[in-house]
Amino acid sequence: MNATLPLVATKWTIDSDQSDVLIKARHSIIAYIAGSLNKFNGHLNIHEDEIEDASVEFQLDLNNKGINGNDRYTNLIVNDYLDIDTFPFINFKSTSFQKISKNINFLKGNLTIKNITKVVELDAALISITSYEGTRKALFEITGQINRSDFDLTTNYLAQTTRTALGQNIKLIANLEFTI
Repeated sequence: MNATLPLVATKWTIDSDQSDVLIKARHSIIAYIAGSLNKFNGHLNIHEDEIEDASVEFQLDLNNKGINGNDRYTNLIVNDYLDIDTFPFINFKSTSFQKISKNINFLKGNLTIKNITKVVELDAALISITSYEGTRKALFEITGQINRSDFDLTTNYLAQTTRTALGQNIKLIANLEFTI
């Protein structure tokens, strides 16, 4: 008699060297914070190529020398806008993962910017599962928007110097790579 073993979810862990976060405000002002100089922790449980459970935690070091982009805009976001001398880190720690359907997932967690912590709900998507040089990888993207005034991000240096105002919302995009 052949017994079939139940298929078990596989636990994948985040690869910090291949993960990053993009912070974007209206008017194409972008500060890109490279994952290789930041701390990422987390896991995914995947069963039959679908996410069953997820936990994500990251700390972005705003003093990161790997920030790319236009120097004027990078200075605005990183120095003036986020006040990195006083608050050098952005932190996120997930508290729950909710699977709605194959392609619709929500990741809820605590986001801390400028020492203010708020609960945020982000969209979560499994982009692909692939193999590269013998290693299985799962590419996962979380996206969402936050209201900048919720985190006391009220400086609007651009309006004073260039007559261009920043939008009220800030878009967060985390590209996370998990491996087994």
